[in-house]
Amino acid sequence: MHPQPSENQPQVKQLAKQALAESQPTAWFDQVYVQAQGDATKVPWAKLTPHPYLQDWLNTNTHIANTSAMVIGCGLGDDAEALAEKGFQVTAFDISPDAIAWCQQRFPDSTVNYVVADLFTPHAQWLGAFDLVIESRTIQSLPLNIRTNVIKSVAALVADGGTLLVISGFREDPAEQDGPPWHLLDAELNQFLDLGFQEVNRLYFMEIDNQRIRVEYRK
Repeated sequence: MHPQPSENQPQVKQLAKQALAESQPTAWFDQVYVQAQGDATKVPWAKLTPHPYLQDWLNTNTHIANTSAMVIGCGLGDDAEALAEKGFQVTAFDISPDAIAWCQQRFPDSTVNYVVADLFTPHAQWLGAFDLVIESRTIQSLPLNIRTNVIKSVAALVADGGTLLVISGFREDPAEQDGPPWHLLDAELNQFLDLGFQEVNRLYFMEIDNQRIRVEYRK
């Protein structure tokens, strides 16, 4: 059962804006988990179930199981656990120590390697190391002035011949949104092509509040 939608979203946006004003664009993530105090309904993006667009992709792409996978910004761990259940050797990281501790508490017998880490300063052994990298809604949570660096950091984790799956909100209007989130433009997604990726598949999903996208790339 999903938690009810968070009623503290304005407070979350305020935390994000304060972090941006202090030039610490990732600092607000941990503050959200700390203030939630174990209540997932206070984490707007936490549904306590794998993302449905990821689960759908996993159900139809069984040929790459039993390989290494990375989940970026793993939150409370549901996507990472879905990968592990499909046989992947999963590493999942989040910048929030509270989020990682929460994952370990929720899944004490998990095979997932949960790690506190920063996307902008990843462990050296992670670079180009993963056959499958899942980027679900992390890029859209970070401001436009660092977006190119975020995309480069995501791309750097994928092994040659590996797969990158990007799940995000999508927008066609280039006018800046009052984020977070700041949904991705086509031109931003195409930066992966400039980094040596080939687009394999793209699907759009219409939701009540916005348009979403799932893009599969091959390196």
